[in-house]
Amino acid sequence: MNIAESACNGAVLLFGDNQTQQRWNALATLSTHRAAYPDDIDAVDAAIGPYRRLIVVGGDADLAAVLSRLLRVNRLDIEVAYVPRQRTAATRIYRLPTGRLAARRAWRGSATRVPLIRDETGSVIVGRADWLPVDDQRPLHGEAVVDDIPLFNGDVAGVHITPTLAMPGLRARLRGPRTGINSWHRWFSGRAVQLGSTGVAVVRDGVAARRPARRSTFYRNVEGWLLIR
Repeated sequence: MNIAESACNGAVLLFGDNQTQQRWNALATLSTHRAAYPDDIDAVDAAIGPYRRLIVVGGDADLAAVLSRLLRVNRLDIEVAYVPRQRTAATRIYRLPTGRLAARRAWRGSATRVPLIRDETGSVIVGRADWLPVDDQRPLHGEAVVDDIPLFNGDVAGVHITPTLAMPGLRARLRGPRTGINSWHRWFSGRAVQLGSTGVAVVRDGVAARRPARRSTFYRNVEGWLLIR
């Protein structure tokens, strides 16, 4: 996308610090929408508008909220650029720059479709999800599989789940060692990871779900999202 096309077909969705964008001249000519928090649906919907490219200035939870909204309104045709202020779990996974360099790439970069990882509620993750015990004094009790590969059966300290840049789309590993098995550092890759438990706290990109669940699934959506790189 050239500069003229960017000005006409792109918009900035700015979370948090209202002064951030002013320091990045690469974004100065674009229409800007401001969101007070990740769940500010009205601001996200306004930013989606008629634009072909959406530049998200914020953190991982903000980017995840935008992608969740695009998924729900069937707008995964929109190109999405990510401009975080500092390195995050998502920048490491997708090999993205930060700050001014990220702003320039958001303006000049091209889109690549990458796996979109979501859960059964329609919530997207871009950096990391965690399955944690509801009670910090007790382990997480249940059973989980990655595709058809057993991840654990019994008690564990928790599970980390991250998207991957390439197929099959996600990977998962145990947060702490399980009794008698010395494989807690190993990642298991697949299309989906499923958990059945007596109770689990689900955390998505640092944001905890409002209430515990017994079951949780993260999986690769049929259609990926268009990442500017």
